[in-house]
Amino acid sequence: MAQTDVKYEDALKRLEKLVTELDRSELDLETRLKKFEEGTKLARLLVKKLDQAKKKVELLVKTSVGDTLTPFDDDTLEADESAEEPQA
Repeated sequence: MAQTDVKYEDALKRLEKLVTELDRSELDLETRLKKFEEGTKLARLLVKKLDQAKKKVELLVKTSVGDTLTPFDDDTLEADESAEEPQA
């Protein structure tokens, strides 16, 4: 199985395990370097998968006027939610 076929959750669990293993002082330098290298590859993969998910969300969230894409971000979401709250 290619590394890009790995599920996000599985890659994250593996990265968390590597971090825990690297925290142990009994590992020799060579082993630490190998685990660090694997961890950096996993971190890059996780960022790539998150970027792909963000792009997919942006494509799914379109405005009703034309086909202009509306970028998805937390600030926009919070502003929309506060506008929907009834005022006392």
